[in-house]
Amino acid sequence: MVFGRRKRTITRLLVCEDEPLIAFDNEYALTEEGFEVVATVDKVADAIAVLDANADVHLVLADVSLADGNGIDLARQAHARGVPVIFCTGDCPEGGRAFARGCLAKPYSPADLIDAIAAVDSLIQGRARPRRLPRGFSLFDQEATA
Repeated sequence: MVFGRRKRTITRLLVCEDEPLIAFDNEYALTEEGFEVVATVDKVADAIAVLDANADVHLVLADVSLADGNGIDLARQAHARGVPVIFCTGDCPEGGRAFARGCLAKPYSPADLIDAIAAVDSLIQGRARPRRLPRGFSLFDQEATA
């Protein structure tokens, strides 16, 4: 299939966002695109509980400012479990770069979110870095190592 969609390795997502409208929009856009949203939570503790429940999460989408803490702490926990993270936040944190695969700056469109996930999926599959990245997305080429 010349123009077919590539097979995704990222299909099961954990959304950690404390703004209800953004969380709802993300969940809707992701499910419409064929992703399975394992859970949508607004607290670091709830996200870690989902990861601990062995929910087979392929990627965490994490805001940095959350109801009970910092998304960098969540990224650190996800990284320790081998789960990649994309920060979806207003200001991409320097301190979280060691634990994440990229950062998508708010505000972003659903298409930008989907394209950011595809870029991370490409790197995980060992393909070349995408030539064009979504607006507001910083891709951390190296695999997170901390």
